[in-house]
Amino acid sequence: MRIQNGDVGLNVVVDGADDAPPILLLHGILGSSQTWDWMVPRLVDNYRVLRLDFRGHGKSDRAPGAYQVVNYLSDAAAACEQVAGTPCIVIGHSLGGMTAAGIAQTRPELVCGVVLEDAPISVPDPTAEGAERNSLMDTFALLRQMIPQMQAAAMAFDDVKAILAASPSSSGGLLGQVLHDDGVATMAASMLDVDASVLDVVLDGSMTPVFDPGRPLPTPAVAVAADPALPDAVTQPADLARLAIVNPHVATHTLEGANHLIHDTIGQREPFWTIVIDFLDSLSD
Repeated sequence: MRIQNGDVGLNVVVDGADDAPPILLLHGILGSSQTWDWMVPRLVDNYRVLRLDFRGHGKSDRAPGAYQVVNYLSDAAAACEQVAGTPCIVIGHSLGGMTAAGIAQTRPELVCGVVLEDAPISVPDPTAEGAERNSLMDTFALLRQMIPQMQAAAMAFDDVKAILAASPSSSGGLLGQVLHDDGVATMAASMLDVDASVLDVVLDGSMTPVFDPGRPLPTPAVAVAADPALPDAVTQPADLARLAIVNPHVATHTLEGANHLIHDTIGQREPFWTIVIDFLDSLSD
């Protein structure tokens, strides 16, 4: 399905009955709606499943210079308003989780629950003196250079997938050893579509958050964090502690051994799914 958010065309993939309660799935930066393909068969019997490609990602339009989180939030709001038509449960990974938290806080009429998967719910300045550098930043800097080269060379999907499978993971090991095969495949496909300039605001520290961790979340929520011992973990223990103090109704989980790509990682997808389905069941009680 194609929708418009101002002058930006957005791709929304829809599965399930029109009258079923809607779930909106939001991917992370450099990703696409395909990252949630594995989850759709598990949801579609009971929910209307919406998968959005953010601007600059997947099959949505590029929008150079408009890749702040507020722009992604407006994309998610457009999907809620134009496709869902009723308040959504929003599940988001990383950038998608930050966006989910932001839309719940700023547009609560569109949201009835959120799942935040290793989301940057606080945004440290990576350029600040003494700032601890997440290993993802080095990966992003490399990909900022590589992705335009791969796209200009019109590299084949299979070649990109093979390169990624043999590449080191941000948390250690090779991606092909750490991730499910469909996770590597999704990553390869996404890199052939994405506008690499989406990374610029991340790399230069100018990304402006849309979620205020000092204000309550007005909807039911669950936050799932990667293992803080791993160098690519984004949600930190201090983030979860602050979230729980401000929002006693929000459940928090830290998955031991989980890297940032929780739902794509072998051994971590099923624990994450258990948390998701338990949360969904709690909403229907």
